[in-house]
Amino acid sequence: MEHISLTPFGRQPMTARLIHSQQLAQAPAPQGSADKWAILRDLTAARVAFCVSDRALAVLAALLSFHPDAELRDGGQLVVHPSNASLCDRAHGMAESTLRRHLSALVKAGLLARRDSPNGKRFAARGSSGQVQAVFGFDLRPLLVRAPEIAAKADDARAAALKLKRTREAVVMLLRDASKLAAWGREEMGGNWDALEDAIRLAQRSTRRRLQLAELEELRETSADLLGQVKARLKVLETQNTHGTDAQNERHYQNSKKDSYESEPCLEEQEVSAVRPTEPPLPLGLVLKAVPEIALYAPDPLRSWHDLIRVADIVRPMIGISPDAFAEAQRIMGPEVAAIVVAYILQRLDTIARPGGYLRSLSAKAAEGAFSPGPMVMSLLRSETSKAA
Repeated sequence: MEHISLTPFGRQPMTARLIHSQQLAQAPAPQGSADKWAILRDLTAARVAFCVSDRALAVLAALLSFHPDAELRDGGQLVVHPSNASLCDRAHGMAESTLRRHLSALVKAGLLARRDSPNGKRFAARGSSGQVQAVFGFDLRPLLVRAPEIAAKADDARAAALKLKRTREAVVMLLRDASKLAAWGREEMGGNWDALEDAIRLAQRSTRRRLQLAELEELRETSADLLGQVKARLKVLETQNTHGTDAQNERHYQNSKKDSYESEPCLEEQEVSAVRPTEPPLPLGLVLKAVPEIALYAPDPLRSWHDLIRVADIVRPMIGISPDAFAEAQRIMGPEVAAIVVAYILQRLDTIARPGGYLRSLSAKAAEGAFSPGPMVMSLLRSETSKAA
């Protein structure tokens, strides 16, 4: 019976890792065959778990190219015996010293097993009739034996990479929202935003580094907290501004009584002027970010409140809002706010059973001065942020 050597040639000592790789080469394979390139792809994804570099995998790809079949089959000839010169050529001109180092790393990782000849050369020994009797080189059988393990670790690595990517995306979106809302708050509402904006910029600089998952999750919590602070401050400032507007309206109404002898407006007109805003209560960009669905029905990009009002009138009959209900909302709320409400209903159409009745109920609240579109827009923004997180 022919003896197959299990020890390395020359001065290389026998180690526990070499014994392990030899055992893998002789262990029963859990599956009869496996695609060699699929194994290489999985190993590329899981290379960190097997402690091999991308250069070592380039050497392994070169070795696999010397195997004639697309699959590694149990019981087949799995020993390849290319020379170092041939391997260097297929490894895109890699230096021979580098090649030997990466071959050793693949053996230590238990992905290859050595089948060294008495003189250390790699070749196929043939008999007098030309039939192959023994092959000396690198045994690929450990790859076949460990194919299920490699595939499982590759799935874990891909899942971890996807989670890292999604966490990073969430951090970027949270910080982007916090930064832009803070800039809008400074421009539209005033106040001192320096400390909050500095904290946001500091967090944004952290995303330039290659962060681990734990660091990204911590940064996501920080980013969500910063966005919450921005929204809370906007809500406070919006309330203060609303109170200031009410006081201005009240002073204006008292002064207008001096000229009451010239014309006496009807009661209905007085009620509408008390609740209808004189200008849109929110920036158009913020509204469109909260209700992106309505832009799908616009023939052109929405650049003004007039565009939004026109598209809301187009969408209105599609979602079951009558002309009377929409006209009443425009009269009480104002055309801009009525358009915001229609866009909100379209965005939440799956949860609003009767859009027409919903609009009429909001119109009734607006007539009593108990409705503002700000909270509904902010609720949509919060829900989008929570989905991203």
